[in-house]
Amino acid sequence: MADRYQQLIETPPGRFVSKQFGLPQPQRLRRYEPGQPLLEGPALLGGGTLLAPVRDTLKAAREEAHDTFSEDLRYAALIFDASDLSSTEDLRRLYDFFHPTIRQVRPSGRVLVLGRPPESCASPRAHTAQRALEGFTRSVGKELRRGATIQLVYVEPGAEQNMESTLRFLLSSKSAYVDGQVVRIGPGEIETPADWEKPLDGKLALVTGASRGIGESIAETLARDGAQVVCLDVPQQGEALTEVANRIGGETLQTDITADGAPAAIVDHLRERHGGVDVVVHNAGVTRDKTLGRMDEDQWDMVLGINITAQERINDALLDGDTLRANGRIVSVSSQSGIAGNAGQTNYATSKAAVIGMVESMAPVVASRPATINAVAPGFIETQMTAAMPTFTREAGRRLNSMSQGGLPIDVAETIAWLASPASGGVNGNVVRVCGQSILGA
Repeated sequence: MADRYQQLIETPPGRFVSKQFGLPQPQRLRRYEPGQPLLEGPALLGGGTLLAPVRDTLKAAREEAHDTFSEDLRYAALIFDASDLSSTEDLRRLYDFFHPTIRQVRPSGRVLVLGRPPESCASPRAHTAQRALEGFTRSVGKELRRGATIQLVYVEPGAEQNMESTLRFLLSSKSAYVDGQVVRIGPGEIETPADWEKPLDGKLALVTGASRGIGESIAETLARDGAQVVCLDVPQQGEALTEVANRIGGETLQTDITADGAPAAIVDHLRERHGGVDVVVHNAGVTRDKTLGRMDEDQWDMVLGINITAQERINDALLDGDTLRANGRIVSVSSQSGIAGNAGQTNYATSKAAVIGMVESMAPVVASRPATINAVAPGFIETQMTAAMPTFTREAGRRLNSMSQGGLPIDVAETIAWLASPASGGVNGNVVRVCGQSILGA
């Protein structure tokens, strides 16, 4: 459904009125197109030792990097390495770097702060200083305008070689609707792709709920990045599923993931036809909204069964049979509701919070294979479901974030593609919100 308010703001009269009355002014976001450069202008770097892999990434992407601020330039990215801040007095360096530069960020620009996980710090004061970076980045995210974003990247000592995939995602237009997030990079095996335009070349991906909406976009994006995609959905969606699979050169697998034999059937299909799977995206999900006192047991059981229990059963089957290949990826779709809760969605929020718990608990288990498991938590995304919302609820969902607009299915898909990359082996156990930095939740 078109965002009529955003279309109005893009006209001269609408822009004038919105400024006069202090109304939200959503910026049309720069989103990825094949062949697009990583940045649309120079990057300004500041800080310490973590800048070495940043420079290597920018050089490989043929992007311009500066160490000295110039008032005559508008920057596509500001990148500050705060990893050596070891006291609260050191936090002044954030002000010194960003105060003169933050207003020089271009529309849809990128700001990155690099740090060390607080729990890895050698002293309580260093832990305190590194933890302070979260408040700084989230506040800056609420001050940035015109589609610019900021993220905090905590890099474990010794994991510096695992930064490139995350840097490429967060600096690019693929992360258009990801804002104010904390990403943790740790140890893990990585495969540097021969072609960063096709990082999934030669990989097999399974996407559940692939017949429409976000699932359809995920399947399309993984195929764009080189993967062969098995599109899974219930038999009732067979026609739409076949259309998606044919369009991307993939194949279909029609099954109800809650059926008793579904995990075994999925594993058999993947092993017999492909010898295993590299990427599994748990996207299938449903809502059955009612306040708890009015919710019947079937509405509770259906949502929990599809949204979380089926995922657990499929994961168990994949891991028990070694169907998930070495350096494999599991990515689950959670929700902002699983973080912040939502009236009328006790079943849905419970299931999506459980997804986060599954990712947290399974991360060390899959790391030993080696593999990774992560989740994305979408906020308000423009889909058929949100188009059917009451007008006031829909408009609130669109405006109550730092971007003042809803996201698109492609925003979720791009985030999943980053987590699915063989170069993202250092990203494990993360939950990344795709919500434009919604004010709901933390």
